[in-house]
Amino acid sequence: MTRAAALWTARQAAKATGGRAGGDFRAMGVAIDSRAIRAGDLFVAVRGPNHDGHDFVAEALDRGAAGAIVGRIPKGASDETRLVFVDDTREALYALAREARRRHTGRVAAITGSVGKTGTKDALGTVLSRQAKTTASLGNLNNEWGAPLSLARMPADAAYGVFELGMSRPGEIAPLSRLMHPDVAVITTIAAVHMAHFSSTFDIADAKAEIFEGMSGGVGVLHRDNPYFPVLVAAACVAGVERVMSFGAHPEATARLMCVDGEDGGQRVSARIDGRPIDYQLSVPGRHWVMISLAVLCAVIALGADLAQAAEALGDVQAPAGRGRQALIRLPTGELQLIDESYNASPAAVRAAIETLAGVTPGGGGRRIAVLGDMLELGPNSAAIHAALLETLARSGIDLVFTTGNEMEHLHDVLPPAMRGEHAATARDLAPLVAAAVRAGDVVSVKGSRGIRTEQVVEALAALAAPRRCVANHG
Repeated sequence: MTRAAALWTARQAAKATGGRAGGDFRAMGVAIDSRAIRAGDLFVAVRGPNHDGHDFVAEALDRGAAGAIVGRIPKGASDETRLVFVDDTREALYALAREARRRHTGRVAAITGSVGKTGTKDALGTVLSRQAKTTASLGNLNNEWGAPLSLARMPADAAYGVFELGMSRPGEIAPLSRLMHPDVAVITTIAAVHMAHFSSTFDIADAKAEIFEGMSGGVGVLHRDNPYFPVLVAAACVAGVERVMSFGAHPEATARLMCVDGEDGGQRVSARIDGRPIDYQLSVPGRHWVMISLAVLCAVIALGADLAQAAEALGDVQAPAGRGRQALIRLPTGELQLIDESYNASPAAVRAAIETLAGVTPGGGGRRIAVLGDMLELGPNSAAIHAALLETLARSGIDLVFTTGNEMEHLHDVLPPAMRGEHAATARDLAPLVAAAVRAGDVVSVKGSRGIRTEQVVEALAALAAPRRCVANHG
């Protein structure tokens, strides 16, 4: 049996970081959280805002880590043969990432945007993995810790690397882009998100355009329907991007949406890509997923992968947990359909979730129910932005709206009596109220910013599932 190639040996890690290996080991992965250690990982003992990784080295090794990168001998881990010593463990993580990118022989795509980053990253990773060895960042590991960690996990022989870059303030994406040197950069869209840290949406566009700073040529993929498209094109040109591809319904889009039809909880999409007609199936509802699919197909072309195979593979793409994943909950009297959008929220994302809910037909006697938690970091106009959701809710024919959080109370106050469900200060308090109100045939969408913890409502609804009866066969 051929022995699997190590992602990092002790000697390679020491050379990449300028450190000293105390012995020899072979690592198959990289981790910075001892709770997430898998057997064979290399644990990097970084010092974060709340914890020092050195306090968890012994635990990581006990859990099966092959070795650890440390700045000192940690308590309870005196076996130096499993340690690599460096001056600065945070810089060591970045050094691993730089070396992983340098030795990589394939192509890299980086994805950012105000909404849709994780869905786009996961969808692109899924379709590329059907064609060749692909590595992609897990979950939303997209910040100053997650992005270098994801890159450090990339095998040298992967044909494709797909990574997500996030930010909440200006200047955060540029160093991550310079670390990754993407061949393809995707900006999903520009919207009013994190407005507590920006004076205008134009400034958000500038911050997202930092993704081009690490590119040498390459391709930018942009949303043609977004009003900030010209701003992003200009930034790409200044950065030396060789080609800009676009997606959307705009007649000049590279990947142009021609027609979309909903069917059986999914969608049938007809588009023209680089002038060629193409039809494909999506298994997830919502126009935002159509846009994600078009962005993915642009990136596939830019990366040199096969378009037809990618379009076919889009039918296998599922919404990530908390980002539109659907479930049928069996009640004693029928079924309840749950759309779990609980991971995060912004004005654009909430409107998209409402419009997706509007496109789902309830069962007999059922209702369309929206459960909405606060959208955080919206700045001084937060109250008005929350109240303005009423227009989208009313236009979309939503029957009942439950709200939670200080800011969502502004929406609750302007809801018409027939549409007004319960309001509670916390998602924990709201969860039993929603669970008591739903009935068979309802379609319920749950959406809120991460800090509001609307997943507690999802958990309460999932707990309603009627236990399956076990029928004994007495033959």
